Amino acid sequence: MKFLKSTAGLCALMTSALFAGQALAFDLGVVAFQMSSETHARCANAAEAHAKGLGWDVQVLNSNGSLQTHSEQIENLILSAPDAILVCMSKPIEADAQFAAAKEAGIPVISVVSGSSPHTLFDVQVNEYGVGAESALYLLGTIDFEGGILVQRFEANAGTRIRGAVLSAVLAENPAVTVVGEHSMARTKSWRDDVRNGMQALILQQAGKFKGVWASFDGQAFIIDDLLKEAGLNKGDVSLVSIDGGQEVFQRILDPQSMMTATVSIPFEEMAIAAVDAMKAIVVDGKAKEEIVKGPYMFMPAILVDANNAADYID
Repeated sequence: MKFLKSTAGLCALMTSALFAGQALAFDLGVVAFQMSSETHARCANAAEAHAKGLGWDVQVLNSNGSLQTHSEQIENLILSAPDAILVCMSKPIEADAQFAAAKEAGIPVISVVSGSSPHTLFDVQVNEYGVGAESALYLLGTIDFEGGILVQRFEANAGTRIRGAVLSAVLAENPAVTVVGEHSMARTKSWRDDVRNGMQALILQQAGKFKGVWASFDGQAFIIDDLLKEAGLNKGDVSLVSIDGGQEVFQRILDPQSMMTATVSIPFEEMAIAAVDAMKAIVVDGKAKEEIVKGPYMFMPAILVDANNAADYID
C-alpha cells in the first residue's frame, strides 16, 4: 500500500511538472522581409537569440523581399497558432489582412522598423524624422550648404520614405543645394541590381557636378561607394552619408579607400531585444500594453557615426 501511495505521489509530481513545463513553453514566429539586407538579418537573428535565451521555441522565416511570400508566411504562422509573432521591416499596409487575421486569432504581433498598424501591439522604431534630418544636415554641412548632390531613395518602406521626405524639406529651405540626379529603388527582391543600375548611370552622367550623395539606407550606400571608386573618385572627393549602422559601414567610414563619410546608426539588435522583452511582459507576465508603451510606437535612440567615433563601435 505504501509503495502504491508513493508511486501515485511520484506520478502526480511528474504530471504536475510536465504541465508546468507545458505552461512555460512559448512559441514565437519571427518573419523578416528581406534577410539579404543586413539590417533585416540583424533584427531577426537578435530576436531569435534573445527569445531562445528565455527558453522559447522560435521559428524564423525569410520572405526574400517578396510581398506575396511575406503575406503567405504570416498566414501560415497564424495557422500554426504560435503564441506571438514578431516581424522585422514588415509592410503593414500590404499585409493588413494578415495582421487583422492574427489579431482575430488572438495572436499578438509586434513589429520592428515597419510602421504602425491598428492590428499590431506597436512598432519598435527610432524617430525617423530626426534620423532623416540629422543625415541630411550632416551631408549639407560637408559641402558648406551649396552645390550639387545625388539622392538614392526608397519609398516602399515607411522609415526610408520618411527619411527622404525630411531630406526634401531640408533641401526646400536650402536652395543653394541642388539635386542633380535622383534614383528611387523600386524593386525589393533584386534591390542591389536596381540601385547599381540606377546610380551607375547617374554617377556617369553627372560626373563633376555633385559634391555629395545621400542614400536612404546603408545597403544602398555600399553599392554607391563601390561605384564611386570604380568611377575613379577618392576619399574626400565627395561625401557619402546614409542611415542604419553596422560593422561594415563603420569600417568603410575609416577605410581610406572608401567614400563613406557618415551614417546615423540605428540599434537594430537592441530594438529586437526590446520587442521580445515587451512580448514577454505583455503576453507571459500579463502586463497591459499601455504599461510598456504609450501609443503605436516604442522609440529608441539613434547615434550619428563618422570618422570621429566610428572606431568606438567596431567590434
